[in-house]
Amino acid sequence: MKILVIKSSPHVHGSSNLLAQQFIDGAVAAGHRVDEFDAGHARIHPCTGCQACGMDGPCAIRDDMRLVREKLLMTDMVVFVTPLYYFGMSAQLKAVVDRFYSFNGELSARHIKSALIAAAWNDDDWTMRDLKAHYETLCRYLNFSNVGEVLGVGCGTVDMTRASRFMREAYDLGKAL
Repeated sequence: MKILVIKSSPHVHGSSNLLAQQFIDGAVAAGHRVDEFDAGHARIHPCTGCQACGMDGPCAIRDDMRLVREKLLMTDMVVFVTPLYYFGMSAQLKAVVDRFYSFNGELSARHIKSALIAAAWNDDDWTMRDLKAHYETLCRYLNFSNVGEVLGVGCGTVDMTRASRFMREAYDLGKAL
């Protein structure tokens, strides 16, 4: 299976990317091909709602989103990776998701698999509720098949994350595909 992992943390060596690497290691061990896109450091502009694409491309904005589009339309699975920012996905990931608009029909027709990996400082039972709801709604809307979520609560630092059960959960999710 071809898997695209979209990382969105501005911290290259942060907790969410650490969990993403565990997932990647598991997926590669299971024989899958993994490609990564670093939205946290890419040149992605927000959707302006200009309607030039008519929800069927091409997008009028010229930036790195063309790479995401190419990769997504050739993959079997997408993994969204984000730090939790005020109980939602990072702005970097949200900009990518919003730009799906220009190829919405093509993307939803693919019926690809998806997963969510997130890391948060908080460990309250409600910490990931809104991110999880947003992700699940996105899956429903785009006809993605949600194969799993690693919602790393209490992962505020790399050391906290390394000591957490979420390292194993991320690896196991990748390995189980």
